[in-house]
Amino acid sequence: MERVIMTSFLSSPVSRRSVLIGGAALLGTAGLSACSPSGASSSGSKTLNVAYFGTQQAADATAKVAQPFIKANPGVTVKFNGINGTDWNDFFTKVLTQIAAGNPPDIVSVATEGVQLFAQKKLAHPLDDYVKRDKDQLAPYFKDVHPSLVEAMMYQGNLYELPTDFNAGNMYFNTNLLQKSGLQLPSPSWTMDDFHSVATSLKSNSGAVPFDWVVRLWGSWTSFMYANGGNLVTEGKYTGGDWLWSQFYANDPAAAGRGGGWKWGAPTANSDAVVESLDYMVELANSGLSAKPDVGGGSTLQGLFASNKIGMSIGGGFWAGGLHNAGMQNGSFDVQFFPKWKVQRHLFGTGGYGIFESSKNKDLAWEFLKSLVEPAAIDVLTSGNSTTPARRSMMTADRYSTTGPKNWQVFYDTLDKLPNTAPIPAPPYYNAMANALNQRTTQAMSSGNAKSALDGLQQDLETAAASVGS
Repeated sequence: MERVIMTSFLSSPVSRRSVLIGGAALLGTAGLSACSPSGASSSGSKTLNVAYFGTQQAADATAKVAQPFIKANPGVTVKFNGINGTDWNDFFTKVLTQIAAGNPPDIVSVATEGVQLFAQKKLAHPLDDYVKRDKDQLAPYFKDVHPSLVEAMMYQGNLYELPTDFNAGNMYFNTNLLQKSGLQLPSPSWTMDDFHSVATSLKSNSGAVPFDWVVRLWGSWTSFMYANGGNLVTEGKYTGGDWLWSQFYANDPAAAGRGGGWKWGAPTANSDAVVESLDYMVELANSGLSAKPDVGGGSTLQGLFASNKIGMSIGGGFWAGGLHNAGMQNGSFDVQFFPKWKVQRHLFGTGGYGIFESSKNKDLAWEFLKSLVEPAAIDVLTSGNSTTPARRSMMTADRYSTTGPKNWQVFYDTLDKLPNTAPIPAPPYYNAMANALNQRTTQAMSSGNAKSALDGLQQDLETAAASVGS
């Protein structure tokens, strides 16, 4: 379930970039990698193999992003290889089999959920030395990317990926149903009391389900948990990374307190704030203000939303493209920050590409990774607003003029204006965490006893953490 953070959001491992891609838009990136990379002869044949979590069809579509790099580097080939798996652990197990057979990939597409697992298994090659060497070339990129996205790609002091895209858990509204209920889009500072009031009005006047959600880790009841000041695990930061923050973010207040990546500590799944959050979801369902959720991704939810059967739901920038594809016109939906409870903290997930430690073409792989964070490349990877660009300068009215929403600035403002926004908890045992959360959430919604279910989740997470020594 929790494999990626995009289009049908966590329903499928390929949804992050399963979009129609046009390589022509990338010709402007050719200059970035035109010079022969270290360790790769411009006249010799070099092949980069990219391990892509998903179907080969989706991998082939994404591979078009490499065309300008290939054109700028004669003799170079880039192959995207789709690898299906039940979760990130299964995916990396299959990759390890390839490595053992003498067919190591060079590059991998990894979302927040898999970054620490990727690094903890010693599969990932740190990018620190490359970034330090090419700091002048990369300065415009880092200046354009919020430091929270970069920090989410670090583990135990090292940087493993350059973010290309992200999604934060905002609140979407069906504007047709809002109008039918005599409501307007709430203000950015709206609260949980306001949320409850809007839901009550939608129930009385629209004939639709006021709020709906799905059971998963990103953008589920966990968004309420973050706003209530809770988390499934204790939060800390690894040491390290000072060189990066001083080099690229020296005058950026948003970089204050950043470290060497998020250190997810002891489980706190049955803490008061977490229990109160899931209790609230049970109460919403019992009062008819929310449907009882399904486990999985958000494609079905988007369909119901587009059919005017749902008034509010949690979504990221990827929902703009998803709702447009579901038939909603610009203006028929809008978005706002998630409401404030104890705090107005949001969660997010981000994605990018990393280099395998086993790669024999690391220098060439690094040149390709740099090409992927150029605006033209990110424009391809986020085509149709299937996700949110990591580069702030790419967030424009023109980008959302076809799909909407009107309040598109919310997507990046979630990072810029709400500094306590943080990534979803994704320790090396993320897969076990996600599966356990699904099961225990379903238990709570069925039994009505959030505390008992979360006591069970606490035990599940303690066992999972012990299994990886975290």
